[in-house]
Amino acid sequence: MNFFNDSISQLLWQMPVNATVLAQNITDPDLLGQIQRSWAHFIQTGQVWALLIGLVIGYMFRGLTSYS
Repeated sequence: MNFFNDSISQLLWQMPVNATVLAQNITDPDLLGQIQRSWAHFIQTGQVWALLIGLVIGYMFRGLTSYS
């Protein structure tokens, strides 16, 4: 595993600076606003209920299938 880490660090060290930057084009810098809009959409579409029901059913299924 140490060889793999050394190889990756050597590869990244020898790359030009402009190749190591992956994201430069930021269209909407309002990160907190994006999170707020996404959360509001998550609540309005009812996906939060699907999440909660899935967690409860998954917990019950785990309890039924465990050996302890």
